[in-house]
Amino acid sequence: MTTKERLQAKLPGEDTGITLHNTFCDICAPGPHCGVTCYVKDGKIIKLEGTDAHPTNHGKLCARGLSGRDYVYRKDRIRTPLRRVGEKGAGEFEPISWDEAMEEITEKLLSIRRESGASSTAFYCGYEKWYRPFLQRLAYSYGSVNYGSESSSCFTSTIMSWKCATGAEMVQPDLGHAGVFLGFCANPGISSYLMNGGLQANHRRGMKVIIIDPRITPASQSADLHLRVKPGTDGALALGLGRELIRHGWIDQDYIRENVHGFEAYRDYVEQFTPEKTAEITGLTPEEICLAARMVGENLPLAINPSNASLVHFKNGMQNHRAVMALSAITGSYDRVGGMIPTYLTYAHSIGGFETMEPEFSIEKYPKDGPIPIGCDRFPLWHKVIGEMQACDLPRAILTGKPYPLRALYAHGMNFRMFPGAAEMEQALKKIEFFVDTDLFLTDSAKYADIVLPACSSYERGEFKVFGGGFAQYTSPVIQPLYESRRDDEIILELARRLDVEDALLKSDRDTCIRHMLRNTPIDLDALKQHPELPQKIAGLHMVGVGQHGFQTPTGKFELDSEIIRELGAPGLDSLPTYRPSEDDADPERYPMILSTGIRIPGGLHSRLHDCPSARSLRPDPMADLNPVDAQHLGICQGDSVAIETAHGRVTVLANLTDIIPAGMVSLYHGYREADANSLLSYDHRDPYSGFPGYRCIRCSIRKEEKP
Repeated sequence: MTTKERLQAKLPGEDTGITLHNTFCDICAPGPHCGVTCYVKDGKIIKLEGTDAHPTNHGKLCARGLSGRDYVYRKDRIRTPLRRVGEKGAGEFEPISWDEAMEEITEKLLSIRRESGASSTAFYCGYEKWYRPFLQRLAYSYGSVNYGSESSSCFTSTIMSWKCATGAEMVQPDLGHAGVFLGFCANPGISSYLMNGGLQANHRRGMKVIIIDPRITPASQSADLHLRVKPGTDGALALGLGRELIRHGWIDQDYIRENVHGFEAYRDYVEQFTPEKTAEITGLTPEEICLAARMVGENLPLAINPSNASLVHFKNGMQNHRAVMALSAITGSYDRVGGMIPTYLTYAHSIGGFETMEPEFSIEKYPKDGPIPIGCDRFPLWHKVIGEMQACDLPRAILTGKPYPLRALYAHGMNFRMFPGAAEMEQALKKIEFFVDTDLFLTDSAKYADIVLPACSSYERGEFKVFGGGFAQYTSPVIQPLYESRRDDEIILELARRLDVEDALLKSDRDTCIRHMLRNTPIDLDALKQHPELPQKIAGLHMVGVGQHGFQTPTGKFELDSEIIRELGAPGLDSLPTYRPSEDDADPERYPMILSTGIRIPGGLHSRLHDCPSARSLRPDPMADLNPVDAQHLGICQGDSVAIETAHGRVTVLANLTDIIPAGMVSLYHGYREADANSLLSYDHRDPYSGFPGYRCIRCSIRKEEKP
C-alpha cells in the first residue's frame, strides 16, 4: 500500500503522520461515557471510532458519539470571550480578552453581592456534569445558596425516590442474575444503548423481559410481554402488579418482615387496584395485568430499569417511580443478587461502585445563614432531600422577584429550551440584570448573555473520570484547545481566585481539589496520568457489594411508607406511593389527544447536536409521530404540515404516520428551535414532589395546516 493509499485509509504511521489517541465521549449522560479512539493528523482529528479495549463500550459508539468530530469543529464555535453590544437576544457581541472578561465578571458579581447579598446571584450548570463539584462549591464559597442544574428536570427525581425509600442515591439492576426484568420506559436501543447488549444476552439465557411503554420499540419487539400503557399510568400498573403479587403469595415474607417498613399500609392501599380497575386506568386488559404479575412472581428475582427521566417526566412522576420500585421491596429483590443493587454516584455524577468525598467537597461551604434556595418554598420535599435550587423555578424568581429578587445568573451551558414553558425562561434571560454563559457555541441562550466565555470539548482537555467496576482514568488532551477556549473547571477556579473567596482549596488548582475528593481512596492521580489511554482498574478500593449498603432511612428499613415525607407534613404529599392522574387541566374536548414530548432520536440529545450536519441528517425536520388511525380521521397524510396546539402554545411540524404510537397519542421530538416542544408545556405543569415538568403527558389538538 502506497503512502497515498494509507493516507486515504487514515492508517496511522510515520509515513502518514497520523497518530492514535484515546479519550472518551461526554456528549450524553455521565455514567456510560464511551471510550473513543481519535485519528489525529497535523493537530486535527480526522476520524473517530470506539476504543476496543475500553471497559464500558468495548469498541461501540452510537450515532451521537460518531458525530463528535462534527461537534468539535462546528463553524459556530465561540473563538474568544465576548461582550454584548446589542440588545439582549440579538446575538451582537464584540470580542474581548480573557482578562477583560474575567475582570468585568468579578467586578459585577462583587458589586451585586455587596448591594443585594450573595444569594441574589444564581449559579447554574447545564451541559455535561464533569465540573459540577467545582461550580457548586464556587456558588457556596461566594455565599449564594442558589446553585442548581439541568438535573432539576432530568435525573434527580429518581434520586429523591430512592433516598426516601432506602437512603441510596443510585440503584442499578443486576441483569446478570435476574430472573425477570421489568423495563418501564426502557428503550436502550435509543437511550442508554450500552444496556442493550446485556439485556439481549440475559434474555437469551432465559431471563424474562417485560417492557412497559406506550410505543413499539426495538426493546418491546423482542420482549416476552409488551404492555402499552397510557402515558403517565405506570404507577397505577405497578400498584396493580403489587396487589396481584401479594394476593398470590409471590412475595418474600421473611424479607418484608426484616427489611420493609409500611408494608401493611401499602398492602391496604393497593387492594383497590384490581385488575379491572388497573386496566381501566392504564388501557391494558385485566388478562395482561394478571399475566405480567405471574411472569414476575414465578421468575424472581426481579430487576427493574431504574429510568432516569422517562418515568418521572409526569405530574405524578416521582410517585410513579416510588410505586415501581416498591415491587423490588415486596419481592425481596432490593440489595439482593439478581435484583436492584444500591451504589454511589462516585464522582461528577458517574458511577464507579465506590464512595468518594465529592459530596463533602461540594457542600462544605454551604452558607448556613442564607435564605431558602429558589424553588424550595414551592417544593419542600426537594428542599428536604436535595437542598439545591430547583432550577425550573428560575423564571418565576427572575420575572416576579419572588421569593426574593435575582440580579445575576452565572451559568455554564444554559439552555432555556430545556425549561417548562421555555418562553418564560427566555423572557427571564432578557430581564436579568447580569448574565454570564460559558459554552462551546453561541446558542440561543448565550445570545442573551452580557459576557460569553468559550469552553472546550472533552477532546481538548485532560480529565479525571471514573467508570463502573472500580475503574478510573485521567485523560490527556487529544488536540489543543481550539481558538481561545478553556476548560470549564479552569474558568471556575480562576473566577474563585479573582473573587477572593474564603476557600483555599478552590483557589488552588483542579488536581488539588480532585485529590481532596479522593482522599478516602487509594487512587493515585500521578499514576493515572502515566496511563492516560485507558481506564485503569484501581487496586485496594472498597467496592460496596450486595447486602453491604444498608438502609439510611429513619426506620433503618426500605420505607414503602416514607417517614421523610410523613414528617415533612406538606399538603398534597402522600407518604405512600399513591396514584393520581398525570394529565393537565386543559379542556379534553378542545384538546382530545395526549402529547408526549422530550422524546430522543438516535442522532440527537436535547438541542446539542441539531447543528451538527451528520447528526441533523438523520432527522433534518421536526416531526411528530401520529397513529395512522388518528391521521385518517383528521385527514392527515405522511409529510403533511400539522399544527400541534396546547392550552399553552402552538408549533408547526411535519406528520410522521406510524403505528409505533398508539391511537390518541402524539409524540413530538424535542430540541428543534424552529418547533420548540417545551414551549407547549405550561410552566406550572409540575410534579408537586420534585418540581419536575410533566413533559410526557399534555393535552393537545392536532390538525392539518392548509397551504396558503
